[in-house]
Amino acid sequence: MDPRTIEETAPLLGSEAILTDPRTNEEREFTKGDPENPLEWPLKFKWLFISILFFMGATVTFTCISPVPIAGRIVQDLSNGEKNKYASVLLVTIWELGEAAGPLLIAPLSETFGRYPVLNVCSVFFTAAAALAATAQTTPQFILSRVLSGLFVTSNVLGPAIVGDIFEPDMRGSAMSFVMLAPNIGGAVGPAIGGYVADALSWRWVVWMSVLLCATCQVLLLLWFRETYGPAILRRKVRQLRKLSGSSSAESAVQRNSKSRGPEAALESIVRPFLIFKSSIVLVSLSLFGSLTFSHYFNMTTTLPDILEEVYGLQSSQTGMSMLSFCEYVLLRQHAGLLTVAAAIGSYAGLFICNRLVDRIYIHLTKANGGVGQPEFRLPLMIAAAVLAPFGLLLYGWSAEFGLPLFVFLFSFSSMGMILLMAFLPLSAYVVDAFGPYAASAMTGLIVLRCLMGSLLPLSTTPLVENFGFGGAFSIISLVSAALAPIPVIIMIYGQRLRQLSKYTRNDASE
Repeated sequence: MDPRTIEETAPLLGSEAILTDPRTNEEREFTKGDPENPLEWPLKFKWLFISILFFMGATVTFTCISPVPIAGRIVQDLSNGEKNKYASVLLVTIWELGEAAGPLLIAPLSETFGRYPVLNVCSVFFTAAAALAATAQTTPQFILSRVLSGLFVTSNVLGPAIVGDIFEPDMRGSAMSFVMLAPNIGGAVGPAIGGYVADALSWRWVVWMSVLLCATCQVLLLLWFRETYGPAILRRKVRQLRKLSGSSSAESAVQRNSKSRGPEAALESIVRPFLIFKSSIVLVSLSLFGSLTFSHYFNMTTTLPDILEEVYGLQSSQTGMSMLSFCEYVLLRQHAGLLTVAAAIGSYAGLFICNRLVDRIYIHLTKANGGVGQPEFRLPLMIAAAVLAPFGLLLYGWSAEFGLPLFVFLFSFSSMGMILLMAFLPLSAYVVDAFGPYAASAMTGLIVLRCLMGSLLPLSTTPLVENFGFGGAFSIISLVSAALAPIPVIIMIYGQRLRQLSKYTRNDASE
């Protein structure tokens, strides 16, 4: 080895063998014993990071979803008393357009400069966008603030990638399930609090609560978070070595092997998500399935206020509380009394299932495969979700159509919370396992398509409901969901073979 070169995966002290990623010919792991290796950090330290990610994810979803039960009121207030159903839906879903664009820069920049600076810079802008929403004077201003807020969301693309940075494959499921629970907590508490705070004070107070939560996230990131991306840590080592040696000729292996420098390297990182997505039929297929499944959440949340208010006669504050059915309990006020409805199925159930089974299934299938793990071993729960989703959608639509007892309707809503978590958590874990050091860029393709569907498909739900009723509309949506249900089954069977078609997931040597 050239004495002027330091391998990015080698510790500054010691001389153990270098572990390389055969898919990219770049070093992606540290050797054992390096205290700066994120995979070898103390478990308590790792879970501190996971807790921060949890709080970030809950804050993001709280900010996104809290206006749902009061969207019509916001539009009416900012439009001088005029009602506009489509503007109300757009106010909720436009967030996803920004969230679709943001990862195109966030993911590659995090793989160029590291997770820590990208998280902090985006957090500052996210807080500023929330403040813009709180001070908006017109509907277009509020909608613009929602786009900007979505643009600077980092938890969805970097959360799974950071889990992959600091946990070995057989431990990622539990950490991922905890991180993935956060959006459901925020999405449940947000509308509940939003409805009541808007009734008692003003909708602006709801948005200012988001600003406070965002600022708290920023403080936590600055004080407690640190870099987790291995190549970024090792590049820092190179800079330290240059400073200590007084020589500028030292370089890392990745720097030595890279043909790009300066602006060319930056451009290369920006286009990487497109190259990864274009090259992987597996990623395209699973992204299509996952994105449609994700859009069900917005299909339901945009119709939920109308159903609860028109069919069941609830007020906006009670509508917000009903969204707690995604969690463990639903609180509804009916007539003069306060009724507590226990939702046995919801995101907590989905979390419990994923937390208990994702890693266990992976370990079991790995042992059955001679001790060799495969990303496809993450998919069995996704297959179950693919089978259950069409039935959950039918129950949701027809229970509203026939005005079935409220607990039946809320059961259908909460069951979809479980199904969505069972679909998305294994999907995120699969992407992290399959794409290794470029998991963030790979997640970008998934998130972009997911956000586009989450933003645009609910706009078609309104005319479907107007023409076919709730039952007919969700029957159509259910049929589309059933048509894509075979995708995870196909990837489970043929995924290992299909992954060889992309250099980012090819395992010519060993994974």
